[in-house]
Amino acid sequence: MANIKSAEKQNRKMIKNRARNRSAMSALRTAIKKARVAVDGQADDAVAAVKAAVSIVDKAVSKGILKRQTASRYVSRLSLRKAP
Repeated sequence: MANIKSAEKQNRKMIKNRARNRSAMSALRTAIKKARVAVDGQADDAVAAVKAAVSIVDKAVSKGILKRQTASRYVSRLSLRKAP
């Protein structure tokens, strides 16, 4: 337990940031999963699902939730699934 005022504040910030990051990662994983299912099932909205997933991945990078290379890998793998 934090005894110093600045440490208590940092704990409060950490709790808020963790909630935001977990929510964003959950949304990202859901979008990627929907895109994979759409592409594998050759759904009509597969292109839109991939585009939405890529957008969410890019937003996660800009917010500092994902590293740039990790996002690049996710996008690359989605693109490879879409290609054939």
